[in-house]
Amino acid sequence: MRKPKNRISPGELLAMFPLGGTAYLALEIAWRGTTHWTMFFAGGICLCALDELDRVRLPLPVRAAIGTAGISGVEFLFGLVCTRVLHRQVWDYSREWGNVAGLVCPKYSALWFVLCLWLMAVMDELQRRLPHARTAKV
Repeated sequence: MRKPKNRISPGELLAMFPLGGTAYLALEIAWRGTTHWTMFFAGGICLCALDELDRVRLPLPVRAAIGTAGISGVEFLFGLVCTRVLHRQVWDYSREWGNVAGLVCPKYSALWFVLCLWLMAVMDELQRRLPHARTAKV
Protein backbone atom coordinates (compact mmCIF):
# COMPACT_ATOMS: atom_id res chain seq x y z
CA MET A 1 0.00 0.00 0.00
CA ARG A 2 1.21 3.51 -0.77
CA LYS A 3 2.22 6.00 1.87
CA PRO A 4 -0.20 8.84 2.46
CA LYS A 5 0.97 12.22 1.21
CA ASN A 6 0.51 15.75 2.51
CA ARG A 7 -2.30 17.90 1.22
CA ILE A 8 -1.48 20.25 -1.65
CA SER A 9 0.38 23.39 -0.57
CA PRO A 10 -0.52 26.88 -1.82
CA GLY A 11 2.70 26.92 -3.86
CA GLU A 12 1.87 23.60 -5.50
CA LEU A 13 -1.63 24.86 -6.21
CA LEU A 14 -0.24 28.00 -7.88
CA ALA A 15 1.88 25.81 -10.14
CA MET A 16 -0.59 22.97 -10.64
CA PHE A 17 -3.63 25.02 -11.68
CA PRO A 18 -2.08 26.82 -14.69
CA LEU A 19 -0.27 23.63 -15.68
CA GLY A 20 -3.57 21.75 -15.76
CA GLY A 21 -5.32 24.58 -17.57
CA THR A 22 -2.66 24.84 -20.24
CA ALA A 23 -2.46 21.07 -20.69
CA TYR A 24 -6.24 20.86 -21.08
CA LEU A 25 -6.26 23.58 -23.73
CA ALA A 26 -3.40 21.87 -25.58
CA LEU A 27 -5.12 18.49 -25.39
CA GLU A 28 -8.35 19.92 -26.81
CA ILE A 29 -6.53 21.72 -29.62
CA ALA A 30 -4.57 18.58 -30.47
CA TRP A 31 -7.69 16.37 -30.41
CA ARG A 32 -10.44 18.64 -31.78
CA GLY A 33 -8.51 21.48 -33.37
CA THR A 34 -10.23 24.08 -31.19
CA THR A 35 -10.94 24.99 -27.57
CA HIS A 36 -12.60 27.68 -25.45
CA TRP A 37 -11.05 29.88 -22.76
CA THR A 38 -13.28 28.34 -20.08
CA MET A 39 -11.49 25.02 -20.57
CA PHE A 40 -8.38 26.55 -18.97
CA PHE A 41 -10.31 26.71 -15.69
CA ALA A 42 -11.76 23.22 -16.18
CA GLY A 43 -8.24 21.84 -16.69
CA GLY A 44 -6.85 23.64 -13.67
CA ILE A 45 -9.60 22.30 -11.46
CA CYS A 46 -9.18 18.78 -12.86
CA LEU A 47 -5.42 18.59 -12.34
CA CYS A 48 -5.62 19.95 -8.80
CA ALA A 49 -8.38 17.44 -8.00
CA LEU A 50 -6.39 14.58 -9.55
CA ASP A 51 -3.35 15.54 -7.51
CA GLU A 52 -5.43 15.54 -4.34
CA LEU A 53 -6.99 12.19 -5.32
CA ASP A 54 -3.53 10.76 -5.99
CA ARG A 55 -2.77 11.29 -2.30
CA VAL A 56 -5.48 8.81 -1.24
CA ARG A 57 -4.71 5.18 -0.36
CA LEU A 58 -6.60 3.42 -3.14
CA PRO A 59 -5.47 1.17 -5.99
CA LEU A 60 -4.54 3.01 -9.17
CA PRO A 61 -7.54 1.80 -11.23
CA VAL A 62 -9.94 2.94 -8.51
CA ARG A 63 -8.31 6.37 -8.30
CA ALA A 64 -8.41 6.62 -12.11
CA ALA A 65 -12.11 5.71 -12.14
CA ILE A 66 -12.88 8.34 -9.50
CA GLY A 67 -10.78 10.86 -11.44
CA THR A 68 -12.67 10.01 -14.62
CA ALA A 69 -15.99 10.61 -12.90
CA GLY A 70 -14.68 13.92 -11.58
CA ILE A 71 -13.41 15.08 -14.97
CA SER A 72 -16.68 14.06 -16.63
CA GLY A 73 -18.55 16.01 -13.95
CA VAL A 74 -16.38 19.09 -14.49
CA GLU A 75 -16.88 18.82 -18.26
CA PHE A 76 -20.63 18.51 -17.77
CA LEU A 77 -20.79 21.57 -15.51
CA PHE A 78 -18.56 23.66 -17.76
CA GLY A 79 -20.56 22.51 -20.76
CA LEU A 80 -23.75 23.68 -19.07
CA VAL A 81 -22.19 27.06 -18.25
CA CYS A 82 -20.94 27.47 -21.82
CA THR A 83 -24.24 26.53 -23.46
CA ARG A 84 -26.75 28.01 -21.02
CA VAL A 85 -24.93 31.04 -19.58
CA LEU A 86 -22.42 32.04 -22.26
CA HIS A 87 -24.65 30.81 -25.12
CA ARG A 88 -21.67 29.10 -26.72
CA GLN A 89 -21.65 25.44 -27.72
CA VAL A 90 -18.04 24.43 -27.26
CA TRP A 91 -18.62 20.76 -28.13
CA ASP A 92 -21.52 18.53 -29.04
CA TYR A 93 -21.59 14.82 -28.22
CA SER A 94 -25.31 14.46 -28.96
CA ARG A 95 -24.56 11.90 -31.70
CA GLU A 96 -22.45 9.76 -29.39
CA TRP A 97 -23.95 6.71 -27.72
CA GLY A 98 -24.96 7.20 -24.10
CA ASN A 99 -24.45 10.97 -24.13
CA VAL A 100 -25.88 13.18 -21.41
CA ALA A 101 -27.26 16.43 -22.86
CA GLY A 102 -24.62 16.21 -25.59
CA LEU A 103 -22.01 17.29 -23.03
CA VAL A 104 -20.47 14.01 -21.86
CA CYS A 105 -20.48 10.46 -23.19
CA PRO A 106 -19.01 7.05 -22.33
CA LYS A 107 -16.56 7.13 -25.27
CA TYR A 108 -14.75 10.22 -24.02
CA SER A 109 -15.04 9.16 -20.39
CA ALA A 110 -13.19 5.97 -21.36
CA LEU A 111 -10.43 8.09 -22.91
CA TRP A 112 -10.27 10.18 -19.73
CA PHE A 113 -9.89 6.93 -17.76
CA VAL A 114 -6.86 5.93 -19.84
CA LEU A 115 -5.37 9.39 -19.41
CA CYS A 116 -6.01 9.30 -15.64
CA LEU A 117 -4.33 5.90 -15.37
CA TRP A 118 -1.25 7.22 -17.16
CA LEU A 119 -1.11 10.54 -15.32
CA MET A 120 -1.56 9.01 -11.87
CA ALA A 121 1.05 6.34 -12.62
CA VAL A 122 3.47 9.12 -13.56
CA MET A 123 2.59 11.00 -10.38
CA ASP A 124 3.14 7.82 -8.33
CA GLU A 125 6.51 7.25 -9.97
CA LEU A 126 7.60 10.83 -9.30
CA GLN A 127 6.58 10.39 -5.66
CA ARG A 128 8.58 7.17 -5.48
CA ARG A 129 11.67 8.71 -7.05
CA LEU A 130 11.41 12.03 -5.21
CA PRO A 131 10.19 11.02 -1.75
CA HIS A 132 11.60 14.20 -0.25
CA ALA A 133 9.16 16.23 -2.34
CA ARG A 134 6.25 15.19 -0.09
CA THR A 135 6.75 13.53 3.25
CA ALA A 136 4.04 11.39 4.80
CA LYS A 137 2.34 12.99 7.78
CA VAL A 138 -1.14 11.55 7.53
